[in-house]
Amino acid sequence: MRIGAHVPTRGGVIAAVRAATECGAEAVQIFASNPRAWAPPRIARAEAALFRETFASAGLGPLFVHAPYLVNVASPNPEFLRKSIELARLTLAVCDQIGAAGLVVHAGSGGPGEPREALQRAAASLRTLAAEGGAAVVVELTAGTGGSVAATIPDALRLFEAVDHPRLALCLDTCHLFAAGYPLDRPDGVAACFDELRASGLGHRLVLVHANDARHALGSHLDRHEHVGEGYIGVEGFFEILRRPEIADVALVVETPGSLQDHARNIATLRRLAN
Repeated sequence: MRIGAHVPTRGGVIAAVRAATECGAEAVQIFASNPRAWAPPRIARAEAALFRETFASAGLGPLFVHAPYLVNVASPNPEFLRKSIELARLTLAVCDQIGAAGLVVHAGSGGPGEPREALQRAAASLRTLAAEGGAAVVVELTAGTGGSVAATIPDALRLFEAVDHPRLALCLDTCHLFAAGYPLDRPDGVAACFDELRASGLGHRLVLVHANDARHALGSHLDRHEHVGEGYIGVEGFFEILRRPEIADVALVVETPGSLQDHARNIATLRRLAN
């Protein structure tokens, strides 16, 4: 298990190495471009080469790149969908450039009353991205807001079966799962969640866990992260999660709000609970 954080890249991707080292991260997640804009990532060849060398020398990894928030692989708007796929495709190319293990993409959401069509659009988009080759396309389940294509493990199974590509991988976010109705604050709830994952046959697809506590109550469908042990999942929930064999060889990344010092505190909490 490699524990780390989503770290900033202000000043260029090389800044991620300094930030990860400062907060004690092993696994690292970054944005390769402005997460709230359509502008694609632009990383010079020399910068990418320096980053790869420095990242490896620091003993960091694995590295994941999170797609910009604007990307919606299930959008019912044709132009928005086209732009989403293109931006994800360009970001996926950067993953290969800087040596990232995968591109994290939300499962997406469609319009009201069209779950089948939204699933079909998401599957087609993800199939297109996975066919690009190189880094994995890592699908992150959502908190179950309106129109969500995949918030639960059965949802994920339907999506993965529809895509049917070996380069597709899975990311579980503990806050999202809790918001979608999985009671990860209780030992039996954690056991039921991971038993469902194992029964689905998707366990081998899991490569990343976003280890975030939840600011709102179970089943809220609100994606609001809290520091580890300080939200509704709590210390007991994370204690149980970290002991599941399904995540023994998986990267854990905190995406909690705040500074690098806050990341360091969350990482230290996770390591303490894992030991």
